[in-house]
Amino acid sequence: MRLYLAVAVLVLAFVAYTEAQEETMEQKIANVGSQITEFGQQVAEQTKAALESFKNSETTQKIKSWADEYIEMIKNAVRPSN
Repeated sequence: MRLYLAVAVLVLAFVAYTEAQEETMEQKIANVGSQITEFGQQVAEQTKAALESFKNSETTQKIKSWADEYIEMIKNAVRPSN
């Protein structure tokens, strides 16, 4: 009988301990807000890095150069010659 009583007391103590360790709803909501903010900052940094990498890539520079030359050629063709 004493063993059952001791086990029951230990189980109740364990349950009380684990419930005391759980976050309140308010804490959970605050954590979600900070996690969303952190996620947004990470996405912004990664997007900025990707765009900078794209902007500085050799292919992008070649396309920009080609487009500039093509636009200049069209401007010269359209300009009236005097």
